[in-house]
Amino acid sequence: MAKVTKLTIEADRCKGCSLCVNACPKKLLRLSPEALNSKGFHPAEMTDQQACTACGFCAIMCPDVCIQIEKEVN
Repeated sequence: MAKVTKLTIEADRCKGCSLCVNACPKKLLRLSPEALNSKGFHPAEMTDQQACTACGFCAIMCPDVCIQIEKEVN
């Protein structure tokens, strides 16, 4: 059985604090260099969804609860 992980970031709620970026042990998150959300912040984004282990550190660190992690076993 393969494990499928989906990490979703609600970009419009993100204030670009980078706490999730610093918490990711695999360094898979970054602040978007181009995108700005409706509040004028560079939101966090995932760089490699396939490499994510769904450890949850990013979601735990997010003060605005912008990150959701879904795990599926196929």
